[in-house]
Amino acid sequence: MDSGVSAVHHTSTGELERTLLFGLSAEFDDAHAVISAAEKTHAAGYTKMDAYAPFPVEGLSEALGHRDKYIPQMMLVGGFIGALAGFGLQYWATVLEYPLNIGGRPLFAWPSWIPITFELTVLFAALTGIFGMFVLNGLPQPYHPMFDAPHFDRASSDRFFLVIEATDPKFDREETRRFLESLGALNVAEVELKK
Repeated sequence: MDSGVSAVHHTSTGELERTLLFGLSAEFDDAHAVISAAEKTHAAGYTKMDAYAPFPVEGLSEALGHRDKYIPQMMLVGGFIGALAGFGLQYWATVLEYPLNIGGRPLFAWPSWIPITFELTVLFAALTGIFGMFVLNGLPQPYHPMFDAPHFDRASSDRFFLVIEATDPKFDREETRRFLESLGALNVAEVELKK
């Protein structure tokens, strides 16, 4: 969180204070308004943005241009590793390390190994999905600059927020502010990074 646009402000004592800008947030009172604003923002070429809502809003992630491309691939690899682990463990135990002739069955009785192989495939894929989601979302994150945004406490009750980050290549403080205001936002505010 050390990137952002630098700004210089005068404090009450007349000293210069340097702050970093995280981005500009726009506040909306309706889910449809924030979806429309996100679509227009994405269409305008902004790529580093996010939205916050008090409840899941269907279509908001797509309107922001977010595509889930890594988690399915990670889960496929995790499931494949789980299948190999389950099958390999059973092969190692019953064929190599502790071979037992039970009822004249062959040592390599792979059909009986399918349930455990399947279960470990599902387990590894699910755990990879959960931990991959945490890693890719940067969780746990006890602090986020949006926590200090004006009126952001209402994001858990009745307000919707769209933020364009200052690290966006198209970000310009004044032009981006005018753009967000043109979307019908109730309030557009600067969000600063804590030092």
